[in-house]
Amino acid sequence: MPTRRKMAAGNWKMNGLAEALSELDTLDATLPRPRCDVLLCPPATLLSSMAALAKGTAIKLGGQDCHWQEKGAHTGDISAEMLADAGAVAVIVGHSERRADHGEDDATVRAKAEAAHRAGLTAIICVGETGDDRDAGRTLDVVGAQLDGSIPDNADAAGTIIAYEPVWAIGTGRTPTLGDIEEVHRFIRARLTDRFGDAFGDAVRLLYGGSVKAGNAAEIFEIADVDGGLVGGASLKASDFKGIVDAASRLS
Repeated sequence: MPTRRKMAAGNWKMNGLAEALSELDTLDATLPRPRCDVLLCPPATLLSSMAALAKGTAIKLGGQDCHWQEKGAHTGDISAEMLADAGAVAVIVGHSERRADHGEDDATVRAKAEAAHRAGLTAIICVGETGDDRDAGRTLDVVGAQLDGSIPDNADAAGTIIAYEPVWAIGTGRTPTLGDIEEVHRFIRARLTDRFGDAFGDAVRLLYGGSVKAGNAAEIFEIADVDGGLVGGASLKASDFKGIVDAASRLS
């Protein structure tokens, strides 16, 4: 079985003005040669400036969303090619906040993942159940359907990352038990293996997201099928995110 390199990915969401760029310098100064992959996904307004600052560092950048078309009359949207041109190497698609706030269904997420691959970006495809789904025992059914509908048929492991984010745990301070996380991640890897084969299933990275912080990152990242985290609020400050990066580095 191949060794999967851990990843600490930070999703800044709709946070960060120009003054927040200093957080990248602070983070870089405290991370001499991390042994995990470090990815920050700032708002699009900061992406180009942050890319300039990140040159020569171990920190890579990603976008938070993209349109499925390369260009056109889509006011306010950003294409995957534009993200790549601005310095991104990856893009988040299908985050629960996009699914809920913008009505994105699995077909839309799949189209965006295809666009990411078209532009040479890694697609970080998000899946996860609501609290009602969890309480009704539908977690694996919901996650399985999202995987089936959101991942392109021609996906490759190198250009695809799956992020499991239980909707009810994002930004709430609540997390599933370690056993719950292990069950879902094991299910995801098995589902991907069944669809794409052993090589894909063994190599694709699975991130956990949902109130990950420095205090719980290590125990979550120690789970066999967890290859790092997609982190929200705890990635906004270098001092908070460093502990998560350190935990991923120790386990890489």
